Amino acid sequence: MSLAPSALRRAVATATIALLATAVGCAPQPEETASDQPSGSAGGVCVKGELATRTPGKLTVATDEPAYEPWFKDDEPSNGKGFESAVAYAVAERLGYDKNAVVWQKVPFNKAFAPGEKTFDFDINQVSISDERKKAVDFSSGYYDVRQAVIALKDSEAAGARTIADLRKVKLGAQVGTTSLNYIDDVVKPEQPAAAFAKNDQAKSALKNGQVDAIVVDLPTAFYITAAEVPDARIVGQFENRGGTPEQFGLVLDKGSALTACVSDAVDALREDGTLAGIEQEWLSEAVDAPVLK
Repeated sequence: MSLAPSALRRAVATATIALLATAVGCAPQPEETASDQPSGSAGGVCVKGELATRTPGKLTVATDEPAYEPWFKDDEPSNGKGFESAVAYAVAERLGYDKNAVVWQKVPFNKAFAPGEKTFDFDINQVSISDERKKAVDFSSGYYDVRQAVIALKDSEAAGARTIADLRKVKLGAQVGTTSLNYIDDVVKPEQPAAAFAKNDQAKSALKNGQVDAIVVDLPTAFYITAAEVPDARIVGQFENRGGTPEQFGLVLDKGSALTACVSDAVDALREDGTLAGIEQEWLSEAVDAPVLK
């Protein structure tokens, strides 16, 4: 029995719609880009105290050992004293974790941003944000704008340096894997290779013993070293930031971490409401202007 023309048209339309629906369901669909999907806890929302941390209900924070002043106090990251300890707890509070929920872990400086899965939720250890390091790890927004400085013994040739050119003939040193060492190699370009040390403690000992003429560290550390650890040393000067972009310390997270956006939001909020400035004033107030080396 043949269908009437109108019934036939309805049947064809229905079949066509069904076929299109099937085709769309089976065809590859465009993937959402990373920017379309906010990272964070389950569902892409930063639910306070319920983030996808390594241990549910806890926030694991890492730093190196020893934990140097003025970033930490008495080599005890968990006491909340020192700039980075205070910042870590302020970020934790923003994320919904009180002090009792923060678990500290010891991780060597270089290992913090080396490739491979991390054992912490974030690391705080004066790690400068760089494109090269971003290949292996995630960074939060910057929590501190920093400059590098040169320290020399007061009676040394390096102590009289006024320009970058003046430093090219002296023996310089810095901790390996740091932007301090990069500044020696890329900015000063000394006539003799820089000495690279595993720890800042080794660099300071080398300075005291005359193995190097000067060392490069970040400016707040330079003020602490010259005031409390090597009183016979002085700050020769500081470097200008390269390329007009300030060097910043950032919190280090696992590459592709679901926490990155939430942690960055917390840091941004602390900067906007003045909390970071207050912590900096409390713990780094001595890091005032030093002569600029040009």
